[in-house]
Amino acid sequence: MIQVHYLTFNPYQENTYILFDETNECLIIDPGCYNAQEQNALVDFIKSNELKPVKLINTHCHIDHVLGNKFVFDSYGLKPHFHKSEQFILDAIPGYAPSMGMHYELSPAVENYLEDNEVITFGNSSLESIFTPGHSPGSLSFYSKDDQFVIGGDVLFYQSVGRTDLPGGSFEVLKKSIEQRLFPLGDEVKVYPGHGPATSIGFERLHNPFL
Repeated sequence: MIQVHYLTFNPYQENTYILFDETNECLIIDPGCYNAQEQNALVDFIKSNELKPVKLINTHCHIDHVLGNKFVFDSYGLKPHFHKSEQFILDAIPGYAPSMGMHYELSPAVENYLEDNEVITFGNSSLESIFTPGHSPGSLSFYSKDDQFVIGGDVLFYQSVGRTDLPGGSFEVLKKSIEQRLFPLGDEVKVYPGHGPATSIGFERLHNPFL
């Protein structure tokens, strides 16, 4: 069984996810740790639970989701995995970070580009990648069929959706991603978003004002 833990980091209040199972191998998804205190919080959780990080994954590459990529690489030797359509999004960050007053340490180069319907394994567990563009051109969500949850990045939030006014964004594409790729997973599936509280497919199908 996969356990899901998250820490909320950086000025954008981004959710950084740590997924682990009984083997203590873990995935780090969207490390947003920005300062020493946040970096320590990530390391402390991993240490106190005796976890072994084996993979670094980015749902997408906006600055708030990759601020900790360099720290995770320095600490655990992990390079990121993300969709190839996110490469230009990642490459653009050094150009705009200073104007936002953000300090950005360059992310290590991608280890592997992830595709739609790819299986990501760790320990005794696996996740399936689901291509869910709209907020960002290469957004991926990560679904556990066994444990009935999806890590959705900035696609679907509690009673909201990801913004679509950034480069490569499209509300029509986002809506299609949610309705055609996430809704069919089933109403019971829990949604862990990139910001804010967890929700469920069924709740958002009934109550999300954007859909």
